[in-house]
Amino acid sequence: MRDAYVVGAGQSSFGSFPEETYLTLFDDAFDAALGSVDGEFSPDAIDEAFLGTLGVGGRQIGLSGPAVTEHLGLHGVPTTRVENACAASGFAFRQAVTAVKSGLVDVALAGGYEVMTDASSDHTRWWLGVSGETEWERTSGTTFAGVYAQMASAHMDEYGTTAEDLSRVAVKNHANGARNPKAHLGFECSLEDAVSAPSVADPLNLYHCCPTTDGASATLVASEAVAREVSDAPVRVAGAGAASGRVGLFQRESLTSVPASVTAGERAYEAAGIAPDDLDFAEVHDCFAIAELLAYEDLGFCERGEAGRLLREGVTDPDGELPVNTSGGLKSKGHPIGATGTGQVVEAFEQLRGDAHVQVDDPRYGLTHNVGGSGGGVTVHVFERGELA
Repeated sequence: MRDAYVVGAGQSSFGSFPEETYLTLFDDAFDAALGSVDGEFSPDAIDEAFLGTLGVGGRQIGLSGPAVTEHLGLHGVPTTRVENACAASGFAFRQAVTAVKSGLVDVALAGGYEVMTDASSDHTRWWLGVSGETEWERTSGTTFAGVYAQMASAHMDEYGTTAEDLSRVAVKNHANGARNPKAHLGFECSLEDAVSAPSVADPLNLYHCCPTTDGASATLVASEAVAREVSDAPVRVAGAGAASGRVGLFQRESLTSVPASVTAGERAYEAAGIAPDDLDFAEVHDCFAIAELLAYEDLGFCERGEAGRLLREGVTDPDGELPVNTSGGLKSKGHPIGATGTGQVVEAFEQLRGDAHVQVDDPRYGLTHNVGGSGGGVTVHVFERGELA
C-alpha cells in the first residue's frame, strides 16, 4: 500500500462571523491550504473530496459537500459528506488517506465546516444533543456538559482529580491560543479565573467548556509521487486509527475512559510503528477540560489517574516533554464541529514544517485525536516529518 502525505493544510479564522456562510468559510480554508503548498499546485489535480459537517441549524443537510466543492469550482469532483458528530472531519481525513493509500486517487481534499453562532442557545443545544444517545440520555434532559460532568465527577472520585487540575487545561490552552491569530478565544486566563468561573454543570464551569464556533479547515492529501512534485517538506501520514464506541454514557462499563480512544490510538501507533513515548506533540479533543485529561490516559501518555500530574508538572506545556494543544485546542481555538478534526491536522502540518504559532523544538512525530460526541466515534492519526530522498 502506498504512503500518503499532507502537502497543504489551512483553516479559516475560528469565531463568530454573522456575515459568513459555510461556503465562504470553506473558501478561506481552501485558499489557505492552497497557499501552503510549496510548489505549483492546481485544484484541477484534486481527484476526490471528503468533507465533514454535522449541519448545525439544519442548513443544507443534504448535499452540502457537493455544494462546497461546486462553489470552489471543483466541478464534477466526486464529493462525500461525512457525518460523525464532532469527529466528522477526522473521519473525512481518514477516508482521504485511505483513498490515496489504496491507489484509487492521487490527490484528495479532506476538510470540514460548521456555522454554529447564528442560532439561539436553545436551538444550538438541541443540535448538539443529536450527537448524544437520544432514546434515554437526551430525552431525560441530559446535555453534553452534563455528560462530561459525570465523567469529571467519576474521575475525581476514583483518582482524586481536582478542580484545579481541570482549570490547568484552560490556563495552558488559552496561553497557547492567545498566540494563534485564528483562535476564537484568543486571550489568556489565570488559574484563579478558571477555578472561580460560573458553574455550567458541576463540577464543570465556564472555563472548562469550549465555545460554539463558526469555521472551516481543509487539507490536501497526496501520493508520494505528487508530494515529490509539489512539496519541499510534505508531512507523512504515518498511522491512522479509528474506532466506534457506545454512544450513551450509561452503556459503558467505566465513566473514566473512552474505549474508542484507546482502540483508535493503539491502531494508529501500530500502523506508525511507534509508541506514545515517541511523540513530540499532540492535538487532543478537549471539548471539555475532563476530555483532555481522559485523552492523556486513553492514549498512553500516562498511567490511569496520572493526567492531573502531567498538567501540574508542566509536561504538556509548550516547553514540556509532550506539548499538547499548542493550537489552543478546542477550548481556545474553538470547536466548529465539522471543522475540528482537520483543524487539528492543520496544526500538525504546521508543527512538522516549523511554521506553528507555538512551535515545538524540532518535532518528528505528532498525533491528532478527534472524538465524536462523548466517544461514539474516534479517529487518531500519527504524522511524521517528511524526508523524501
